[in-house]
Amino acid sequence: MLLRFGVENHLSVSRRQEMSFAASTLKDRREALIPCGAVDSGAVLPAVVIYGANASGKTNFVNAISAMRNLVLWSQTGGEPGGGVPRKEFRLDPRWSERPSCFDIDFLIDGIRYHYGFEATDEEFTSEWLYEIPKAHRRKVFERDRNKFEFGRSLRGQNSVIAGLTRPDSLFLSAAAQTGHAKLSRLYRYFQDMTFTSSTSTLGVEASVRFTEAGADDRVIEFLKAINTGVIGYKRNEREIPAETQKVRNELLAVLSTATGGKVTVEPEEEERAVQIELAHRGAGGKDVHFDLRLESAGTRRLVVILSQAFRALDRGLPIIVDELDASLHTYASEAVVRLFCSPLANRKGAQLIATTHDTNLMLSRELRRDQLWFAEKSAEGATEMFSLSDIRTRKGDNIELGYLQGRFGAVPTNDPVAAILETV
Repeated sequence: MLLRFGVENHLSVSRRQEMSFAASTLKDRREALIPCGAVDSGAVLPAVVIYGANASGKTNFVNAISAMRNLVLWSQTGGEPGGGVPRKEFRLDPRWSERPSCFDIDFLIDGIRYHYGFEATDEEFTSEWLYEIPKAHRRKVFERDRNKFEFGRSLRGQNSVIAGLTRPDSLFLSAAAQTGHAKLSRLYRYFQDMTFTSSTSTLGVEASVRFTEAGADDRVIEFLKAINTGVIGYKRNEREIPAETQKVRNELLAVLSTATGGKVTVEPEEEERAVQIELAHRGAGGKDVHFDLRLESAGTRRLVVILSQAFRALDRGLPIIVDELDASLHTYASEAVVRLFCSPLANRKGAQLIATTHDTNLMLSRELRRDQLWFAEKSAEGATEMFSLSDIRTRKGDNIELGYLQGRFGAVPTNDPVAAILETV
């Protein structure tokens, strides 16, 4: 369960920006909140929706979560020794290139709150830390200052050996997972299980792969049927892959393995076969007609991807991050995805959705509390600033959408582009 995330000096984020998933004290609807004794309010938000003008930094903020995840997963095995840390610092002010980038996160595993983070320059990780908070007091698991490590009493294992294997440009958590460290591997898997969907244009082959990866979940089809896409079922086709195509694929897998630092493979039974999904529609005379996913609408293809990942998250209680939730989707479809996570019946294991969007109709949804609406806004220096609607004085029952479009909360374009163009005519 995700409790908090903070980032500094990444893409359009310069000064530290932080998002808390702890529910506020607002008297809004509480039925959808996830009970959690690890936060003061006793509950965590099941979904957060981020708004902002184009280029305000919404995507950059959620990208920071992905960047942190990738460094945890690949810093030890990916890249060349001495190759440095692949960070993306704030570039509008040259002073930030000399400062470290910082990422830190709080999450819950088996009832224990963990606080993990690190700082990195282009050359190395300058610090890294992990604390566990089983009750009221924080307890050190490990601390790192460049190549100096200190370990808490609760961290058993070959810690000194692993520290010796940890390069300046890799994380101790990443190195520990590669050695099978019992405790730290569980935390590593938390990052591994995070799901990201960022493509606003989904190809048929991607939709087919995601659907089959998720076990061809029938709930995806039921959702598509319920929102009147015309889809009523599917069928799975398998065909042999030509030898020349297999050769090209193997070469591509080798390149991907080198790029990610981990061996990328396919399942043995899939090495010589390709799986293709076709969606069924009701034709004349009640006969089913099947269409290749390439022939489906962009919205249908994207829903197949998002829903396949969403149901996986709901089944396992995982976080899922969706950039541009509204891309190619009707507002009812977007709201239905949000409602899945805000429904205590659908979301029984504490899954969480973090989504960026421009769909202001979602602000009118009865499913969303005011503390679930967040905004990204650019400062005068071009840096992203994040804030919640709960930081602004509003009243329950206010027309939040109208207030936002009127500019009461910020995070909207401040100039009229048409007027600016006409002035040059």
